[in-house]
Amino acid sequence: MASRRNFLALPLAAALPLPAVRAAQAQSATVMRLSHQYPPSHHIAGVLARFAEEVKARSNGAVDVQVFPAEQLAKVAENFPGVARGAFEAAVATNFTWGNTIPEMSAQTIPFFFAGLDQNRRFPQSEARKFLDGVTARRAVRSVAWLFTTNRAIFTSQKAPLVNTADFRGVKIRGINSLIDNALVAVGAAPAATPAPEVVGALQSGVLDAGLTDVSAAVSRRFYEVQKYGTVSPFFAVSTQVYVNPRWWDRLPAEQRGVIEAALARAEAESVDVTVRTADAAVGELREKGMTITEQTPEQVAAWQAAMQKPVMDAFLKSAPESGPRLLELLRAV
Repeated sequence: MASRRNFLALPLAAALPLPAVRAAQAQSATVMRLSHQYPPSHHIAGVLARFAEEVKARSNGAVDVQVFPAEQLAKVAENFPGVARGAFEAAVATNFTWGNTIPEMSAQTIPFFFAGLDQNRRFPQSEARKFLDGVTARRAVRSVAWLFTTNRAIFTSQKAPLVNTADFRGVKIRGINSLIDNALVAVGAAPAATPAPEVVGALQSGVLDAGLTDVSAAVSRRFYEVQKYGTVSPFFAVSTQVYVNPRWWDRLPAEQRGVIEAALARAEAESVDVTVRTADAAVGELREKGMTITEQTPEQVAAWQAAMQKPVMDAFLKSAPESGPRLLELLRAV
């Protein structure tokens, strides 16, 4: 069996799971393999599964979207090179996952900058989205959708709640990327970059003292089994970008591309309502599972913003000196 390390170097057929190879060979349907990291119970995993079903129905089976959740096809770090090289057709990335590769993608995650629900509802039709799609196109993939994922982060801990900025001092916490981690360093925490699927294990083993995720993921990834406290905050906005291999996309018949685009547009709209509904339910479920939950007051938000936003804003503008100011202007206009 080929190791995951060699996966992207294999010929396309060899890289595929055997059932997918047989399915592709047995029918003439256009196959779109979509890799993502979310567990099947995550709300965005559900949106993507329904997108696949809608494409199949709209195309009368002519397009077969095969969704591989929970890193079944490729790990998070393998998704971008896999799609860019054509090893599979599509994948997703949370905006902050791009990190230093596309620093502009982290603009929405500047603390307390773009967390408004109405802003995120309008984003897929905005000039800011077009700007980021253009940036993505320069990295050999094609951005085709943005699924709103959260504007309600949760900071979890075991020994004591993280309510005031002073509570972060000396805490080993899950880092997001080198840019956003400036906010955590500013309040005395020690961030360590940890992929989402590995966070619970790191918390359980003591590698991390505290976690950072969205409230819905805290449920689907069962944070309540290893963490006692949670502070819910409008810390940042996270979107899940869907991208495809541009050579594959451009070769699609116009009718099939139109079916996929229509289903993606519906998924974008659905993701907002699903995210809000799931987040509301998640807060209650975390309490039912035994976690002590603090939902930030406006005064607490203001205190965190005063300490955390400027270091990240400054670092963002330094990382994207030419395009950063224009992107921030477009986001403020959404």
